[in-house]
Amino acid sequence: MQGRGELKKFIKLPFRLHQGTPWVPPLIYERREFLNRDKNPYFHHADAEYFLAWRDGEPVGRITAQIDRRWDEFQGGSDGQFGFIDAEDDPEVFEALFRTAEAWVQQRGRERLVGPMDFTTNDECGLLIEGYELHPYILEPWHPPYYKERIEALGYGKTMDLLMWNLEMGGLKKGDAFADAIHAVADKVESEHGITVRNMRKKELEAEIARFMEVYNSAWEKNWGFVPITDEEVAFQAKNLKQILDERWAFMAERDGEILGAALTLPDINQVTEKMNGRLLPFGWLRFLLGKGKIDRVRVFALGVKPEYQHTGIAARFYVRHIETAAEVGVSGGEEGWILEVNEPMNRAMEGMGGTIVKRYRLYEKSL
Repeated sequence: MQGRGELKKFIKLPFRLHQGTPWVPPLIYERREFLNRDKNPYFHHADAEYFLAWRDGEPVGRITAQIDRRWDEFQGGSDGQFGFIDAEDDPEVFEALFRTAEAWVQQRGRERLVGPMDFTTNDECGLLIEGYELHPYILEPWHPPYYKERIEALGYGKTMDLLMWNLEMGGLKKGDAFADAIHAVADKVESEHGITVRNMRKKELEAEIARFMEVYNSAWEKNWGFVPITDEEVAFQAKNLKQILDERWAFMAERDGEILGAALTLPDINQVTEKMNGRLLPFGWLRFLLGKGKIDRVRVFALGVKPEYQHTGIAARFYVRHIETAAEVGVSGGEEGWILEVNEPMNRAMEGMGGTIVKRYRLYEKSL
């Protein structure tokens, strides 16, 4: 793929393919920045190529092929990744896209192709295989059902499923508990361990995001597919989150100045952007500003505690703070995740709090 014109077609293709579906259009400006090799720090440790499939002069499919040196370092193996998959329901188009991506990574010595990742597991990732009827929340992909059939027909098999849990908090009042045991543990966090939980300070956002990522990189380091995020990527993401972040939904657990745990919950800004058709102008910004205050759902994007402090009940305190905040700001509930299907402690916790699995994303692999 070459030039700004083809990049625009690459970004705009799903706008045509998914019109009238639950898919939510991304902001075109943000996608252009994210895919810009000179601006996205992902490209400081990775290479990627963007491909379009054409028919009669019009694009009918897209895919990326990637090689991430940090994935090599932390996950091992000899893998390439694919991402940004979108295509018409045509097996020939899917075959052409995947054969091209496979050839690209094979030419660079790779023996397995894994994905979809746009571009990493820290970004949007996984192929939707359950929950097609539901609108995606912020930073969640959406795919039509035929993608699963077409990809599996090309020899790709499951490597891992990612779960999204729905949690309803509208019937709970401030001080109520998901369960007595959770509330009891949460009450002891400060009295027994001297740990306080506070809101993130938006006025020092970059520093707070850096503190959050310290926990993120520690708490998730042993998870399948995890690659620590770099300082440059933190700054890049902080800039994108600045207009979205609500400090009432971001929590830090600390003791003696050390951050021990963090929870980042994001208002589901997709409730606003779905009406903007990807554009900030001429009225997109106005819709964005007016709509932010009406959002009534959230996504618990990440909640973690450094391994050496996971026995202290910080996670339980975070859960209770979410109930209290929901009651204060009038949020009825939201989604938690994604959570790896093999993460039994977190999945048991979600089930114990009355959660239900509403979406399932699948990561695929194929030996080349």
